[in-house]
Amino acid sequence: MTFPYDQARLQALFAEVDSRVDDLGKVATEASQVQRRSRGLSEQDLAEIERFAKSPKAPQELKDLQRRVDAGELSWADVAAGRAIHDPGVQQALAVGVPDLQRAYQALEEGQDPEDVIASGTPAPPPPRDDDEDDGPSVFRKDAW
Repeated sequence: MTFPYDQARLQALFAEVDSRVDDLGKVATEASQVQRRSRGLSEQDLAEIERFAKSPKAPQELKDLQRRVDAGELSWADVAAGRAIHDPGVQQALAVGVPDLQRAYQALEEGQDPEDVIASGTPAPPPPRDDDEDDGPSVFRKDAW
């Protein structure tokens, strides 16, 4: 049985593979030198989270999580970095904020100023429409159906 490739074609294929491996190494080196835009939460950010978790305005799930942080079971850095994401208490505490995040996202989608959304904590209602059509609402909430 004869080999389907001649020696020159085989060497060309090896050269192409070697070239691609070299290119991959260059890309990996370049990627490792890229700095991320965000370095995560700062110590000040974590301190602000802790202050809120200890405040009367904090939801009970967040207060419970703060008690665990105070007891040394985990840290806010663990939560922020995602190392504690599978913990049921962390999941419960984070789930409490999901409706607020959804409202903030909706406000941003409607064009509200991000600084205003952040400052208010609760997005403002959408601005009134100034069209002359009186045929009823053109925007329906999910619960309207």
